Amino acid sequence: MAMWDKIKDQAKTFQQSQGTRGASGSGQGSHGPAGSGRSGSSSGGSKAQLIGMFKSQLASAKNELKSGAYRDASMAMCALVAAADGRVEPAERQRVEELIVSNEVLQNFPADQLRQRFNQHVDRLLANFEQGKAEALQVIAKAAKKPAEARAVVQTGMVVAGADGSFEPSEQYAIREACTALNIPPSEFGV
Repeated sequence: MAMWDKIKDQAKTFQQSQGTRGASGSGQGSHGPAGSGRSGSSSGGSKAQLIGMFKSQLASAKNELKSGAYRDASMAMCALVAAADGRVEPAERQRVEELIVSNEVLQNFPADQLRQRFNQHVDRLLANFEQGKAEALQVIAKAAKKPAEARAVVQTGMVVAGADGSFEPSEQYAIREACTALNIPPSEFGV
C-alpha cells in the first residue's frame, strides 16, 4: 500500500508541475478532492484513483499523442506488462486487447493496427522472452525523443498493469525497464 501512496504523491507533484506551466500557482488546488481523507481508508480506492489520474493525464495529452512512435512504443509496453511474468493466458491477452482498443488516447489509431502490434510483441515474448523483451525495449526507446510521449508510454503501461486491481512485482519491473529505456527516472512513477 505504501508504494501506491508514494506513486500518488509523485503523480500529484507531476500534475502540479504540468499545471504550473500554464499559470503559475494554479496547480496547487489540484490535489484537494482527489486524496483528501479517503486515501487511507482503502488501498483499492487509491489504486483506482491513481489509474484514473494517469488516464486523465493521458486524455489531456490526447492531441499530442498521434505519432507512430507513441503507438508502437505503447503497444510494446502493454505487451511487456501482459507478459511480465513470462506467460500470457488467452483471457489475459483478450482483456489487455480490450483495454487497448477502449483506451481514449489509443483511439487516435485504428484498432486493428494496435491489436496487430500488441499481439506481435506478445508472440515474440512468449517464443523467446529475453529476445522479445530486448525487441520491445528497443521499440519503447524510440519514444524517448519526446518527453511527453515517453511519459505517456509509461502511463499507458501503468493503466494496463493496474487495471486488474493488482500491480505485480514483475509488472513493476517491466515498467522500471521501460523507464530506463526512455531515460525517465522510475521513481517518477514510484516503481
